[in-house]
Amino acid sequence: MGRISIACLFPASWHFSISPVGCPRILNSTLRQIIVIGIFAAAASLLYYSLVIRNKYGRAYRDKKFHRYLARVTDTEATDISNPNLNYGIMVDCGSSGSRIFVYCWPRHNGNPHDLLDIKQMRDKNRKPVVMKIKPGISVFATSPDKASDYLSPLLSFAAEHVPRAKHKETPLYILCTAGMRILPESQQKAILEDLLTDIPVHFDFLFSDSHAEVISGKQEGVYAWIGINFVLGRFEHIDDEDDAMVEVHIPGSENKEAIVRKRTVGILDMGGVSTQIAYEVPKTVSFASSQQEEVAKNLLAEFNLGCDAHQTEHVYRVYVATFLGFGGNAARQRYEDSLFTNTVFRNRLLGKQIGMTSESPYLDPCLPLDVEDEIQQNGQRIYLRGLGDYNLCREVIQPFMNKTNETQTSLNGVYQPPVHFQNSEFYGFSEFYYCTEDVLRMGGDYNAAKFIKAAKDYCVTKWSVLRERFDSGLYASHADLHRLKYQCFKSAWMYEVFHSGFSFPVNYSNLKTALQVYDKEVQWTLGAILYRTRFLPLRDIQQENFRGNHSHWRGFSFVYNHYLFFVCFLIVLLSILLYLLRLRRIHRRMLRNSSAASLWIEEGLPPQKIPGAL
Repeated sequence: MGRISIACLFPASWHFSISPVGCPRILNSTLRQIIVIGIFAAAASLLYYSLVIRNKYGRAYRDKKFHRYLARVTDTEATDISNPNLNYGIMVDCGSSGSRIFVYCWPRHNGNPHDLLDIKQMRDKNRKPVVMKIKPGISVFATSPDKASDYLSPLLSFAAEHVPRAKHKETPLYILCTAGMRILPESQQKAILEDLLTDIPVHFDFLFSDSHAEVISGKQEGVYAWIGINFVLGRFEHIDDEDDAMVEVHIPGSENKEAIVRKRTVGILDMGGVSTQIAYEVPKTVSFASSQQEEVAKNLLAEFNLGCDAHQTEHVYRVYVATFLGFGGNAARQRYEDSLFTNTVFRNRLLGKQIGMTSESPYLDPCLPLDVEDEIQQNGQRIYLRGLGDYNLCREVIQPFMNKTNETQTSLNGVYQPPVHFQNSEFYGFSEFYYCTEDVLRMGGDYNAAKFIKAAKDYCVTKWSVLRERFDSGLYASHADLHRLKYQCFKSAWMYEVFHSGFSFPVNYSNLKTALQVYDKEVQWTLGAILYRTRFLPLRDIQQENFRGNHSHWRGFSFVYNHYLFFVCFLIVLLSILLYLLRLRRIHRRMLRNSSAASLWIEEGLPPQKIPGAL
């Protein structure tokens, strides 16, 4: 029969044996002691992992993995207006052709000063974004500024119906005017803004102060657009993840300190009908070729802190923003046609020719699809065009319109541009960057220069009659029209030259994504604007959390802190037990040595000797 024995008082005797009959004991006392201590250490490690490591990093990892997916899902849910902890903000975009109002909402700040507010667009009970647009633009009231507030009244009434009445007095209202107002004289701008600041508080209870209504610059608009896209992409989160590209950043004003490492932000390229804009973070201090260039750069570099605490530098960013009027797709085509008209008329007079004067002898335009017919009218004169469909020649003839100079670190129009770290950068192209690649060529998304050139060449050289057949068959994007088909050849060449020649991106650059929406929703500069303008609001929630934390009873601690307290107590108790066991073990060994010594003296016939330390 086998024998299994476990001593009840094993802390004192450290006795543990599994000894079948005839089987020698293979574990000595030292090894047994190591095993028991190992078991305690393993139990402590397991408890620590389950309570702290897994709770902290496991949750962060899960949140990181599913953050964007969950954000997309929750963004499409109707806003719970019964939630008292939900805050609201209103942003009015007064553009050149009309004005739009956006209502945003966000929950209470989580109390972590490193995190931004979780701002999202408010959605009505039908899950549609709370947005409304009216026409024309507010600038039409330049000569009758007293009507400006009445003009915006329908928008504000719309917002008032959606924001809970109890929240009106604490809901900030911002009215920001852009291009249409910028072209007005300053006196007319002030008159319109004064009417808004005077009349709106009379009829609406929103939080609306003097600084909440203004005409913003193109630079501010670009910064807000940059903030908006990076916020939606989660680039302001400070969560370490191996899947995210990182970048070293030298914080402005602290160049002598060590660089911080944080998520790489994305740059934006936006080509509209009239202008083109570029914005991207400049992570390191830049040097200038001359004092004049440094002076120009001050107007193009924006340094700001998105965090709620001015002393914290985690959310300090230096962003380059430049807007180029006349470099949009339609404006560029107009400049090209004006030049073409002037040069053709001049050559005809000089050489005595009639090129372009009749449809039988048209000017062969390399930037129009093959055999398409077009015309230019100026001052009662008309020039007839016919498409040549030569993409390479088109790129050559539009090169001078980039207005490049020989100065270093310059782009379109000779404007200063800090270096881009092409190997560790990412850009999103909007508006014409997307339309040029997707509407007709059907290759929006990840941009590849070689594939784009081939597709553009093939399109330009295709006869107009074939392109019309494809259009009638519905092979192009649903919103592509005949105007897009006719000028696709020119605009694809213009987009390519602006990107590679104007902004000097290498031909093999592979980190440009052309997009119309991000996560299935249009990203407006108004989102970045309200993020920036409400950046100090978390201080209120953080201070309230600190106040409650300092004055609440110990039982009011969070579940997480209770776990930390339990873990510390467990370690103290475990350490005490181990120290007690080791003490008993030493006492036991001394007793054994004393007993052995006494027996030895008796066997030798001598009286036992007293040994110090015996009990």
